[in-house]
Order: sequence, then structure tokens, then C-alpha cells
Amino acid sequence: MPNTIELFKQYVPLLDEVYKNSALTSALDGASELARQGANANELIIPKMSMDGLASYSRNGGYVGGDVTMTNETVACNFDRGRMFSIDNLDNVETAGLAYGRLSAEFIRTKVVPELDAFRFAKYAGASDISTVAGAALSTGDAVVSAIRAAVNKLNEDEVPLEGRYLFITPTLYGLIQDLDTTKSKQVLEGLTVVQIPQTRFYTSITQNDGTSEGQTSGGYIKAADGKNINFMIIQKDAVIQFDKHVAPKVITPEQNQNGDAWKFGYRNVSIADVYDNKVAGIYLHKSTT
Repeated sequence: MPNTIELFKQYVPLLDEVYKNSALTSALDGASELARQGANANELIIPKMSMDGLASYSRNGGYVGGDVTMTNETVACNFDRGRMFSIDNLDNVETAGLAYGRLSAEFIRTKVVPELDAFRFAKYAGASDISTVAGAALSTGDAVVSAIRAAVNKLNEDEVPLEGRYLFITPTLYGLIQDLDTTKSKQVLEGLTVVQIPQTRFYTSITQNDGTSEGQTSGGYIKAADGKNINFMIIQKDAVIQFDKHVAPKVITPEQNQNGDAWKFGYRNVSIADVYDNKVAGIYLHKSTT
């Protein structure tokens, strides 16, 4: 039995690889060494720093003392989702392993990753005091370029670092920019890492189905009743608190399964998506009227 469990553990690294290759928000993941496990399993400890500015120098008195404050903020994970699947007992462990590998990869690619992306964008879009443009229809390439230029200007005026800026934009709007094929359209994108986001993952608010209530048994997510389509967002990486925990899949053998002659595979994802309250200037939201 231990050998059987060890065989399935080899698929755990595959789960992270599929996530990195599929999740469109994975570039915003924070450095894992900057976060520590909190007192509870669903908590992380995030360091925050603040300091005083310059003061007048006195030839007699010298320097004015200043304070540097390093605090640790405990934040709770706000994404905790999972599923358990059953696969009929197969002839041998190798065949079961192949089925599990395919199931896990497809599940993460088509179900986990889209919801995780949608959840993150909705959280960042709903953060207080970020820069927001609401109710704007962008139907031409010139309109998209102008809107992005205004966004870049706003970030520049707010002294948001140039490094680490990501432009998340729908393929339709990005296509309008590409169709212009002009120097003007290319210049506005300088300094931005462009990531195209399908509209199905790009809402200001989502509803996550609980998997048990009537009409929600299929799980997943939908755009919330009050949600709006997002046209584009510019996010400076250091502005967000984004850490993802992949809990090792749970494997129950047919011998351990008291409900049927089947393998049971569980998957759980515990994550956090939030915004540093002193870095809200690093997020710019341009949403639609739809």
C-alpha cells in the first residue's frame, strides 16, 4: 500500500507545472520567502515596512532622528475550494496513475485555473481606493490606446514603480490595438507586460457555486449579478498580496474506500488574493457598462 501512495505522489509536481503554464495571474505570485505560516492553517504573516522622510540637517545638532517600522501583518486566506473525484478500480496501479494524471491536469487547466484567475481579478477590482474608470465603451483601437495612455499617466503621476507593471486586457481590445499597426499604438505599451485575459475570467465580481445547493452542484463560478465586464487592468506586481497553496492531493485506495470499489482523488486549493493598503495606487481598473 505505501508503494501505491508513493506512486501517486509523483504527480504532485505536475500539478504546479500545469498551474504555472495555465494561470494567467501566476506572474503576480509573491515571493514565498516573504510570507510565513500564521498561527492557523489558513493564515499568512506578511511583512510591511514604513519609514520617516527627510528632515532638516543642523550643523550644530546634526541629524534628526527617524523611525523605521517593520511590522508583520497576519492575513487570512480568502480562497479555499476543493473537490473529490472517484475513479473505478482499474487493473493495475500504473493505469490508475495515468488516469489520475490526466484527470488532475485537465481539472486544473479547465476548472481550477479559470476560477482562480477570475477570483483574483474580482478581488483586486473590488479593493478600496484603487484608480477606477467606470462605464466606458471601447470600440476602436484609438479609444483603447487613449484609455491605456490615461492609465499609464495616472500611475506615473502617482509614482508607481515602472518595473513590474502588467497590462491585463481582453483579446478583443488588444486586437483593436494590433490592428492599428502604428508607432503610437506600440509606444503606449512600452514598459508594460501584456497578458490577454478571456472575458470569462475578467469580471469585477463573481459568484462561486458551493457545489451542494440547488442549481450549484456543478460547482465553478459565474459573473455576479452586480458584476461588470473588465476592459483592462494595469497591476504593479508589488501592489498585491498573492500567494497560492497547493495542498498535496489526497489519495484513497479502493481497499480504503468503504463506499465503493474505486479510487478517490481529492484536490484542495487554499490561496489569498488581496491588495496592500499602502499600494492601492498600483492598480488601475477600466471597466465596462456591461
